[in-house]
Amino acid sequence: MTDDPRSNDTRSDANPIRLLLADDQEMVRVGFRMVLDAQPDMTVVGETGDGAEAVALAGRVLPDVVLMDIRMPRMDGLEATERIIAAEPATRVLVLTTFDLDQYVHRALHAGAAGFLLKDAGPTELLAGIRAVSSGDAVVAPSATRRLIERFRTGEAGTVVDGNLVDALSDREREVLTCVGEGLTNSEIATRLFLAETTVKTHIGHILTKLDLRDRVHMVITAYDAGLVRPGR
Repeated sequence: MTDDPRSNDTRSDANPIRLLLADDQEMVRVGFRMVLDAQPDMTVVGETGDGAEAVALAGRVLPDVVLMDIRMPRMDGLEATERIIAAEPATRVLVLTTFDLDQYVHRALHAGAAGFLLKDAGPTELLAGIRAVSSGDAVVAPSATRRLIERFRTGEAGTVVDGNLVDALSDREREVLTCVGEGLTNSEIATRLFLAETTVKTHIGHILTKLDLRDRVHMVITAYDAGLVRPGR
C-alpha cells in the first residue's frame, strides 16, 4: 500500500502543504505558482486547466489542497469538487470565484468544499486561506458571503427554505448563527450581540455540535437554508 503524503500533520520545509492548481487560464496558474512555490511550507504538486483532468490528477498526486476554478472545459469546477471529495475525503478544496459566479458556490460548499475566496484575492489573503483550510478550518470571505446571500434568498440558487433545520437551537444560538450567515466575524458578532468574544466562540461550538455541522462554511449554508438570513440584511 502506497503511503499517503498527506499523513504527516506537521508542516515544515520537509513536509509542505501539497497544492493542486485547477484553472483554465494559464497565466493565472503561473501567477499562483510563483507565489505559492516561494513559500517554505507549500509546494505545487500539479496543475491543470481541465476539470476532468483535475479529478484524475488529484487521485494521483493526493494534494492537501486544491485551488479550484469554476469555469473549465470538459467538467466544471463544481462537479470536479464533488468528485474529488467523494474519492479523496482528506483533500480540501478551496473554490476560487468572482461575484459573477457567486450563485454557483452554494453547490460547491454543499459538496464539501472547504470554502471560497475571490479570484482576485491578494497574496496575503490567498496564503492565509490555504493555510487555514489545510489545518482543517474553513474560509468564507465576508464580502462575498453577503453577495451570496442576496442571490440565494432571491431564488437564483433554487434554495428551499426549511426552518426546521434549526429547531434544536436556543434563541441566542439562532442569533449567533444568523450573524455567521451574514458573514460577521466573531468580534463583530460579539459587538452586535453585546457578548464577550469567548462567549460567541462557545455558542458557535454548541451550534456545530447540535446541528452536526463540520465548520463555519456549513453554518453559513444552514443559516440561509433555514431562512435566518434574508435580502437586505
